[in-house]
Amino acid sequence: MSNAMVVVLAILVFVAVTIAKGVRIVPQGEEWIVERLGKYFGTLKPGLNIIIPYLDKVAYKLVTKDIILDVQEQEVITRDNAVILTNAIAFVKVTDPVKAVYGVVDFSEAIRNMIMTTLRSIIGEMELDEALSSRDKIKARLRESIADEAVDWGLTVKSVEIQDIKPSPSMQKAMEQQASAERERKAVVTRAEGAKQAAILEAEARLEASKRDANARVMLAEASAEAIRRVASAVGSDTTPMFYMLGEKYIASLERMGGADNAKVVVLPADLQEAVRGLVGGLAAKR
Repeated sequence: MSNAMVVVLAILVFVAVTIAKGVRIVPQGEEWIVERLGKYFGTLKPGLNIIIPYLDKVAYKLVTKDIILDVQEQEVITRDNAVILTNAIAFVKVTDPVKAVYGVVDFSEAIRNMIMTTLRSIIGEMELDEALSSRDKIKARLRESIADEAVDWGLTVKSVEIQDIKPSPSMQKAMEQQASAERERKAVVTRAEGAKQAAILEAEARLEASKRDANARVMLAEASAEAIRRVASAVGSDTTPMFYMLGEKYIASLERMGGADNAKVVVLPADLQEAVRGLVGGLAAKR
């Protein structure tokens, strides 16, 4: 092969390489940053682009679609010194590629760290119960807090979602113990209240029973007195009917005694009439 052919072949290779370096096809959803001699020169949009080989260089290739940034789980201390675990996910979009590559070293890591720092600050101002129940509030404040910084870096924060927010294992155990103690306290109070009400009702029942028993005794005594008065009025000075009634009752009592299962011997007075007369005479003397 002659020297001329070698030169021609070398020129053809150089031209092919130069054309390959000068023609750039940017895919949809990306923008490329071009530097000329180390300085920003321009931004290549999606489609066919021409640059000057050896002078221009594609320094950065940026995705202009929504970027999903996963914020790792971290421990956060609330205002009442409770430890909770939380993580988040952010959706950002590169709106100014120049600021995104020259405004910060790594915009993804910058946004991620800013979200973590802001999240600790927001939750640190809340009580535990408020932090666990205010996910939407935390999300809104978080997005508002990082929006201005994101604009300076050529980014738009489209959304920030709190994936999970929960007490730490030790805190969760303490909360379970506290809840168990509270349930036990309520149970003890309930049992005590029940015992108290039962004692009150029992005392009221005894008082009411005593009142009714006393009233019954009074009524029985009054009835007995009235019966005695009526019997005395009916009998008058003639004691024969009274002897007859008392004798009947006396004989009925003896019959019951004799008919009892454990009755072995029943002793009858020798003179039943004199016994009845003595009893009535004693009653008449007392009257």
